[in-house]
Amino acid sequence: MSWYWRLEDPSGAEVDPASVGVVLAESDNQGDAESWLGEHWRLLLERGVATVTLFDGDSEVYGPMGLAAT
Repeated sequence: MSWYWRLEDPSGAEVDPASVGVVLAESDNQGDAESWLGEHWRLLLERGVATVTLFDGDSEVYGPMGLAAT
């Protein structure tokens, strides 16, 4: 399967990655997907992404997960 993140704005609506200037990498495994987020979460937050949800193919794995520190 392909692992990827869905980006969401503060209202929970899906954000088009191109609209915030990022290319979402589809990963072969959960660890690679989580590493990608670890490298890009600050940029996503700066560009208005509030939460992310991880998918494995069509299956939601977890989320939404907030990007802001609490």
